[in-house]
Amino acid sequence: MIFKAEIDIMPLEAILDPQGKAVTSSMSNIGLTEISNVRIGKHITLKVDAENETIANEKVTQACKDLLCNQIMESFTFSIEALN
Repeated sequence: MIFKAEIDIMPLEAILDPQGKAVTSSMSNIGLTEISNVRIGKHITLKVDAENETIANEKVTQACKDLLCNQIMESFTFSIEALN
């Protein structure tokens, strides 16, 4: 079966996010003072060929831990859906 994974990788809350801080400052410059604490991360999509959803989850978790996410500075979440 083919599964599609949607992965979000974000900087840890304890880590300074200079890009997010710059965007937060710019929000007030364009009149959006209600927006604060912007955090900027990465969104990754990929397809996994796996026997079932459990195996697909394991493969995506391994890819995130071993390659896509620097777990010292980032965290990841993902969702998986079966493609027909």
